[in-house]
Amino acid sequence: MKPPDPEDLTEEDLARRRHAQRELMGPAVRSLLQLSQRGELTTAHVELSAHTLGVHVTTVWRKLARARLGEPLHRSRDRFEITDAIRTLLAYHRGNVKAVHRELAQEAETSGATPVSLSTLHRAIKRDLPPGDRAGLKNGLPASRGHDPHLRRPPTARNEEWEGDHKQAPVWVWANDRLVKPWVTWFCDCHTGMIMGWAVTPHFPHRGSILAALRSCILHDDGYGPAGGLPTRIRIDRGKDFLSRAVQDALGAFAVQVDVLPPYTPHLKGSIENLNRAATSMFFSTLPRYTHAQKLDSRHHSGDKDPALTFEGFVELFAQWVKTRNADHTMAGYGDLTPLQWWNSENTPLREVSAKDLHAFLLEGDRSTRVINGHGIRFKGRDYMAGWMTGRSGTRVHIRFQPHHLDQIEIFDADNRRHLGTAHLADQATDEQIEQVYQARAERSRRVRRDLRRAETLRRRRFKAHTTTGPAQADTAMTRKEAAKELGAWSSGRTADDLPSDYMPRRITPPGGWAVPGTSTPTEEET
Repeated sequence: MKPPDPEDLTEEDLARRRHAQRELMGPAVRSLLQLSQRGELTTAHVELSAHTLGVHVTTVWRKLARARLGEPLHRSRDRFEITDAIRTLLAYHRGNVKAVHRELAQEAETSGATPVSLSTLHRAIKRDLPPGDRAGLKNGLPASRGHDPHLRRPPTARNEEWEGDHKQAPVWVWANDRLVKPWVTWFCDCHTGMIMGWAVTPHFPHRGSILAALRSCILHDDGYGPAGGLPTRIRIDRGKDFLSRAVQDALGAFAVQVDVLPPYTPHLKGSIENLNRAATSMFFSTLPRYTHAQKLDSRHHSGDKDPALTFEGFVELFAQWVKTRNADHTMAGYGDLTPLQWWNSENTPLREVSAKDLHAFLLEGDRSTRVINGHGIRFKGRDYMAGWMTGRSGTRVHIRFQPHHLDQIEIFDADNRRHLGTAHLADQATDEQIEQVYQARAERSRRVRRDLRRAETLRRRRFKAHTTTGPAQADTAMTRKEAAKELGAWSSGRTADDLPSDYMPRRITPPGGWAVPGTSTPTEEET
């Protein structure tokens, strides 16, 4: 039986045929050898195997004869192998195969051996080194880890595991009369994919951002939710703000386990990392002034001239996107359900906490005790006042506050820790006064920056360009005309007060017999 004509086969069929010839030849020949040893082998068996493998029947008979003699089915030949020395050279040249080949050719020329060709070296590297090793030898361990598979965590329940992170939005927005890239602090539920809560700041996030985001995660009333409750554990990275005392106290007080991950291990919090990538591709990339837009040249991106969003507009659009993703975005891994549908389908009871209890733990506490006086409460050099303080003068209290948001503070009784109420800044500056302070600060910064530039100009020296090895030499060549011109300009610019320090002016009129410079002519004897 003749094999099918290769011209009638598709590319996929040819690839399958080559694979069968190499991988299935051994099992087929061993099966035929068993039939031959039992005396049951016929020509029909051999023809059937040849037709199935896509080879000529003579090839099968030849392989069977080699098997009867105990010889290998495929003739082995020497081939170039990648050794540890070549791996070291590949790492030394940072993955440059051509540079490695150049060194191997030099070594072969020195020893009188036949050098390996560049194409053979490329094939050997691709055959013997997995993609992770090639990436690691070229770019380091982080690139190598990108080729490692990671196990999925077993399914849990809602609010069993949360993950939190900071994400800088790659979008320029207007905030405080300047362009900034805002930061998003958010938490997601690993089981349902629900975005539990978030907070946006126009600058680098801080403890207050995390506490505000946690508050929006836990509460599910007064505009928060619909998901909420306390988690069992939270996975975070080793950021200083996440490890601050305020955050640790806020989570530990509610018996929430905090798993601090090792550095440079984003795969250990894959849920929040996937959410960061989804936000970039689905939301941030659709906004004006996206920083990773298509390049028009080496410096300019598409849409650089578009008007930027205001910070308020960005927050509004981001809130809409979070709501849409929770309620409308279906997930293939969850039976095409949305995160909100998956959350509502769970019957795991929630650990709820009231907003009153959150006042005590989702704020940073002041260690000292304060006293309510006639002007309210003095805190950080400011006076805070509230209507409920009437009749409470002399009461000892403790203060808790949200970091970097000191326009209001929460007051607790120092004796029984009972929450008394919220106090607001008493003498708050107007917007005009705050703007004047900002302008004064900006002017001072410009003045200092100008002085530093002038000092750098005086400090700067030019050096000669070298074409051979030698020490650096200052370029101080100057003609006499240039020196005289510069000195003349300096002398004409001196003021009357710019005199030597040891100069003493004449305060009395000298006697008539004294010789005063410029008033008498020297005699011949004096000359």
